[in-house]
Amino acid sequence: MDSGETASDLDGDDLATWASLATVLEWLPPALDAPLLREFELTHFEYGILYALTSSKGRQLRMSVLAGYANSTISRLSRAVSRLQSRGLVERRPDPADGRSMLVVLTASGTRLFERATPVHTASVRHLVLDVLTAAQRRQLREITGRIQRAVTADDGWRAPTPS
Repeated sequence: MDSGETASDLDGDDLATWASLATVLEWLPPALDAPLLREFELTHFEYGILYALTSSKGRQLRMSVLAGYANSTISRLSRAVSRLQSRGLVERRPDPADGRSMLVVLTASGTRLFERATPVHTASVRHLVLDVLTAAQRRQLREITGRIQRAVTADDGWRAPTPS
């Protein structure tokens, strides 16, 4: 930064780049929510909870682990889990290994809803993000978002399973 430049001085290409990313950060979540809400009364955040549970051993996770995956406060996660629980999609149980911890367990109904919602979610991700990019741009996007993620946190965050 030049001595006359301040941190608040964003202009030109820097402002255009930031404005583009900020717009995507604001507009993408509701665009991902819309089809899930319309067809399944499920938010993208709630879908993510079901995804994490489906992908976990025994289809259950401690609330604290789930909150970490979702980068969520326990309070926000608890409200979402309560909504899912009221629909019979998940259950809460004390962790037998640690009575102070609570497990969130995916039910058979939750599994069925997740399986029905996945093609809708996948179509949204493809339509809104993947299909508008070339293969090279998708690789660049992974690299760019990885760099931003590492600047934000040292945590690994969620990682896609590696293909076998």
